[in-house]
Amino acid sequence: MRQELLSLPKTLADDVARNLVMVAKLLDEEPEKAYGYSRVALRLASRVPAVREAAGFAAYAVEKYGEALAEFRAARRMTGSVELWPVMADCERGLGRPEKALAMAGEPEVQKLDRAGQVEMRLVAAGARRDMGQTDAAVVTLQSPELASNSVQPWTARLRYAYADALLEVGREDEAREWFAKALEADQGGTTNASDRLAELDGVEFTDALDEDENEDEDDETADAAPVAEAPAEPAAPARQDSSDGDAPREGRPEQG
Repeated sequence: MRQELLSLPKTLADDVARNLVMVAKLLDEEPEKAYGYSRVALRLASRVPAVREAAGFAAYAVEKYGEALAEFRAARRMTGSVELWPVMADCERGLGRPEKALAMAGEPEVQKLDRAGQVEMRLVAAGARRDMGQTDAAVVTLQSPELASNSVQPWTARLRYAYADALLEVGREDEAREWFAKALEADQGGTTNASDRLAELDGVEFTDALDEDENEDEDDETADAAPVAEAPAEPAAPARQDSSDGDAPREGRPEQG
């Protein structure tokens, strides 16, 4: 990216770089803010491939798939690289065109991807199969040497998780549990919720300790606020009843909460 910015005036390059740094910093936790920074960078330097790519990922994060696809295509035209091919295919899925995503999985560009890119493409293709209701085909699509390998790579947890989820969708629950467990073993960075899925399959329910503490605090506050019963007052002398007054009204009980 730094090399790409060298062609810009220094002040402009610095402004663009600052916005791209904020996009990278906020993309996962605050995608809307990241998207805002990407638009600023795009206005400043739309002819810089790194800016178009960052704008694409920011739009993708906020589910603006048409916009993301346009930015990825622009970046690809500028660089000639195929590394964005899987995410471009996933944008087609987001736009409701799984058939197009599946067709992209069979294009020659896939053979030019590195191993990580090919795994991503396989994940997208399996997702497209599921979008089209072809759940058994999705299971088959994910079966690969990378899935069978015992070595843990950056993509391993997500690949195993996707396979487990596909197995569960076709009713192969025991196998799904096994693969969720394998996904959890490989998930060193916490990129999946495999532990939650395992617990769900095992019928385990988690109680949030923070919620319990809040409920206990509320109970304590309610107890503190409860009225203290007063000692009965000295009995007054009975008043003389006037037969013309009828029955005296009774005090009503407070409504029960």
